[in-house]
Amino acid sequence: MTDSTDRQTRDRPWLIRTYAGHSTAAASNALYRGNLAKGQTGLSVAFDLPTQTGYDSDHELSRGEVGKVGVPVCHLGDMRMLFDGIPLEQMNTSMTINATAPWLLALYIAVAEEQGADISKLQGTVQNDIIKEYLSRGTYICPPEPSLRMITDVAAHTREHLPKWNPMNVCSYHLQEAGATAEEELAFALATACAVLDDLRTKVDPADFPQMVGRISFFVNAGIRFVTEMCKMRAFVDLWDEICATRYGVEDPTFRRFRYGVQVNSLGLTEQQPENNVYRILIEALAVTLSKNARARALQLPAWNEALGLPRPWDQQWSLRLQQILAYETDLLEYDDLFDGNPAVERKVEQLKTGARAELAAIDAMGGAVRAIAYMKARLVESNAARIAAIERGETVVVGVNRFQSGEPSPLTSGPEAVMTADPEAEADQIARLQAWRAARDGEAVRRALAELRQAARSGANIMPASIACAKAGVTTGEWADVAREIFGQYRGPTGVSSNPSNRTEGLEELRARVDAVSDALGRRLKFLMGKPGLDGHSNGAEQIAARARDCGMDIAYGGIRMTPAEIVAAADAEQAHVIGLSILSGSHMALMEDLMARLRAAGLGHVPVVVGGIIPEQDARRLKALGVARVYSPKDFELNRIMADIVTLADPESVAAE
Repeated sequence: MTDSTDRQTRDRPWLIRTYAGHSTAAASNALYRGNLAKGQTGLSVAFDLPTQTGYDSDHELSRGEVGKVGVPVCHLGDMRMLFDGIPLEQMNTSMTINATAPWLLALYIAVAEEQGADISKLQGTVQNDIIKEYLSRGTYICPPEPSLRMITDVAAHTREHLPKWNPMNVCSYHLQEAGATAEEELAFALATACAVLDDLRTKVDPADFPQMVGRISFFVNAGIRFVTEMCKMRAFVDLWDEICATRYGVEDPTFRRFRYGVQVNSLGLTEQQPENNVYRILIEALAVTLSKNARARALQLPAWNEALGLPRPWDQQWSLRLQQILAYETDLLEYDDLFDGNPAVERKVEQLKTGARAELAAIDAMGGAVRAIAYMKARLVESNAARIAAIERGETVVVGVNRFQSGEPSPLTSGPEAVMTADPEAEADQIARLQAWRAARDGEAVRRALAELRQAARSGANIMPASIACAKAGVTTGEWADVAREIFGQYRGPTGVSSNPSNRTEGLEELRARVDAVSDALGRRLKFLMGKPGLDGHSNGAEQIAARARDCGMDIAYGGIRMTPAEIVAAADAEQAHVIGLSILSGSHMALMEDLMARLRAAGLGHVPVVVGGIIPEQDARRLKALGVARVYSPKDFELNRIMADIVTLADPESVAAE
């Protein structure tokens, strides 16, 4: 038994968080208070897609997206409501926000000042990693160069005014979700940090720079390959120390410490036998907590049913309790590092470091991360394709998916309340309050504040003071972002699917032959249009479908993310598409598809088959088919060749005639 003396020497547990936010600021505030009362020790705010991409809730592109994947925050009133009754001076808050990070931090500061907080005591993190948005998540607004400028503006401002705040969370999480190998996740994240620090040291006094290096934190993914993930974290620690010492000359080891938080892997959560996800989440949590010298400083875990839909408060509580049992019931925090000196671990760590250094050298030779975006994007698409192909072939085992598929029905997924659904009235409520806010504010103060913001953006001055002034004047998220779009321009990222595959020919010969035969019958090459309607930037699925269609010999058209239904219909007409494929993972599929199907019929394209993929509950799948959607796919449909066969059948004139 552990005596009282031993218990006093236990390490402090990591920050225990739950990534949360939905429907409205008021509903999210209630969720935060409930989670804090259950023992959560920090907040992790999820924002909805309009907020992330700089649109107000009543913008055309926001339709169906408001409050779906996070909380909508359009102005100071929303932020005030989000943290009502939560003293920000005493809280450690992580905000997962990137393109609009300066704006959301400005709103947070304004609310903290209203609460009477000492701003210098604020603790937390703003993700503020726009480079990974170009690679994997897609919530960018402006081109890379001005985006980098705004990242370092935030960092320079926090150095002077918020010394305990982490101004950037280099986010490799979405890199792994996009298919990155461990070496790629290491290299691409570290290259991003270097790009930011190279720019930041032109904005701060050399004497302050080592301290700013010490404020950079990381947000990392932990997948199911436990040993590899644990070794990856030890490699991160070593490589970051190496970069800080040799590239930036930081001598104080305190400022060279690798500080990171974790959200364990969501990519591996399965719709089939979803109860197995509980074990996956636990094993992934162990990868970032067992090794003391590479232990996460903050941890948030997904819910077991996220492949099915929105998790309920009870589901989030289950993940919270898992953390608490690990931190407080086990003796994990009572021991030195368990893996120091282990030869197998040391070999794996060195292997990962060698591979990451090679990738870093290649990126540096291209001029750094900002200039290597197209290269890194293509690498991610190809790595993800290799991962999916290995699952399809059975080389990578996923229990309940490609092996051990038979079993008892899960009682956890029975009944209409197995997952939470978004409040259908929340969007209308949010828009009504937004319009009331605009009507009640001082219009002249808003115009002056926006003029100051425009001037700061043009002149190269730090963007933060003008942003804070805008927050206090009542400017909205869309208005702030419109200035960024006006001054810096908009950006459309590379899709990563145009390169030729090198290792994905196995099993495609029969499909290629079918595509050739159907193309002959059609009189031209089978044309497949891949589309991403709405603001959802999770493009992995769309990229893999487009890449596999390319490999099957189809003529593909894929314009990337963030297209309106009208733009997709226009593209289908211009490309003379034989089949349209749409990927929607934000939960906005019903609103977007009702609009898109109506527009197709109005344009005389109602005969073109449409297939849709996403996290789509069965009842919604039935509704989509009633709208005329030909096929609906969810995460359980992992065999891409079967989807390709469906597309060929839908385009085949003989199959159409037979129906």
